[in-house]
Amino acid sequence: MTEEGSGLSENRKSTRIPTQLRCWCEGDNVTLYARISNLSEGGLFLRTSTPLARGARTVVKLSPAGHQDIQAQATVVWLREAEERALPAGMGLRFESLDSDTLGRLRQMISQQQQNQVKAGWAG
Repeated sequence: MTEEGSGLSENRKSTRIPTQLRCWCEGDNVTLYARISNLSEGGLFLRTSTPLARGARTVVKLSPAGHQDIQAQATVVWLREAEERALPAGMGLRFESLDSDTLGRLRQMISQQQQNQVKAGWAG
């Protein structure tokens, strides 16, 4: 299912930022280490040619330089096949019930990513 077909583009509550971070994703007896295309307080898009099934629950672990690790439960809410609109294949993950400490660290990391992009002149 595509992002547009899922209705998620209209229902997002958090602004997404482009990023080049990588993360670990564990679920369905599979562990992936892949690049994150965009990130928000609500979730992320993980670039992979071997996505988990829609609805699969997973654990995501981000280890950004200069920040404490962030580990969160997430659910696969949509998939993108490689041939769709010449965009990267992967899966959209929604974070599930982040505790206040994890949410605070995630917000701090997102803020730092935004500042780095401004300094680098990267518009995404």
